Amino acid sequence: MEEMIRNEIRRFVSESGVNRFPGGDDRYFEEPLVGFAAADDPLFQQYKKVIGNFHQTPQEIMADDLTEKFRGTVISWILPISLATRKSNRMETNYPSLEWAQTRSYGEDFNCTLRRHMEYFLIGHGYQAIAPPLHPAWRTLSDSPVGIASTWSERHAAYACGLGTFSLNDALITPKGIAHRCGSVITNLKLTPSPQPYSDHRFNCLYFREGSCGLCITRCPAGAITPMGHDKVRCRKFVYEDAIKTVGGLYGVAHTGCGLCQTKVPCEAGIPKGRIPAP
Repeated sequence: MEEMIRNEIRRFVSESGVNRFPGGDDRYFEEPLVGFAAADDPLFQQYKKVIGNFHQTPQEIMADDLTEKFRGTVISWILPISLATRKSNRMETNYPSLEWAQTRSYGEDFNCTLRRHMEYFLIGHGYQAIAPPLHPAWRTLSDSPVGIASTWSERHAAYACGLGTFSLNDALITPKGIAHRCGSVITNLKLTPSPQPYSDHRFNCLYFREGSCGLCITRCPAGAITPMGHDKVRCRKFVYEDAIKTVGGLYGVAHTGCGLCQTKVPCEAGIPKGRIPAP
């Protein structure tokens, strides 16, 4: 069953016309990664301490549809941003490229389509399924103890599913890199959890693993990344105000993203292996 689900996600990413740039055949996303976590993995309870008590567990999200303890599965996927888009964003120093902005806006629309598709796919096979960001109870918070957050973190779900570890800029470094979108669905289908092949939640980031790199610091046009970490407030202002005001209308998109710290860096398309001197 695990392979059937992986193949269905891969098929949909490959074949869906929604995963296409306007007026062409180029895709927003390349072949995805897919992982699984037990819904009762202790990590989901730990997130209430790491992120905040507002962060929901799979049990809480599925609660309205359950009459007993939930022992299902969280299915998570990574949608790697295309090479052409990453190349275009490498060239930028102030604002994201057109292709990156379209991927953030229209590509995330596709990600939501994939979420809904996987809900229907699992329901069609006789199981319950909920994609947390599509659930009416999902919300964002601007003043949580960890700053801007939501009631379900797709990155933390992907971490629990063994798909990557966190970085200095708060993104997730996966075997296909840091330049991606991620999504998930929760189901009562019991699947075999994926291995969590790391000893530390920041292991894939060279800055934390060996004190080298830090190139995302110099790539950030907002000065929101420092050796102390990621300033969510400064980052959000740049992404949701400055960038939209400056290039959103020019590009014709509602959301531009930024992604400069996710391109032209060693972790852009994979897990860095060697030591890289700090800038």
